[in-house]
Amino acid sequence: MRFHLRLIPLFVLFSSIAISQTTKAGPIITDFGKVYEVKNPDYRVQKDITFKAVIDVTGKADSHNSRNALIETAARFLNMHAQSGIPKNQLNVALVVHGGASKDVMSNAAYQKKYKKDNPNLELVKSLLEINVPVIICGQSAAHNKITKEDLIPGVQISLSAMTALVQLQNEGYQLIKF
Repeated sequence: MRFHLRLIPLFVLFSSIAISQTTKAGPIITDFGKVYEVKNPDYRVQKDITFKAVIDVTGKADSHNSRNALIETAARFLNMHAQSGIPKNQLNVALVVHGGASKDVMSNAAYQKKYKKDNPNLELVKSLLEINVPVIICGQSAAHNKITKEDLIPGVQISLSAMTALVQLQNEGYQLIKF
């Protein structure tokens, strides 16, 4: 019985640590991209460099009711680094959307017409576009899925292909993030 009593303080300590870990959005994208604070990481963030990331968005959400987590990765990337002290002018992120994710950058009207539901990614994509995050859809995927320029959220750009956009962005110094 004494052995179990000694474990209670440890259990309470670890439980309170786990409970106190919460996520927070902002400061760049305030409604999306919640991240955890990581205090004193061993592998330190270099605060004197410019971060340029291109996120390869090919996966689709589980349903037409949930956001595409890969699109939200852009908001997480920006918020996590800003929360860690990297100035906004040193943070650049771009999205290259193709395959099953192509539907996620459709305007709400086009999405409703095709899927009879609101686009759950609409506000997230608009938030990214408002801060000049390039959102680029593969022209091949768009054509395959019968998505026209008029079907897209205003500001989404069409590329010849995802491959083209990924190569060009990497030539501009963006580093590929693929999950």
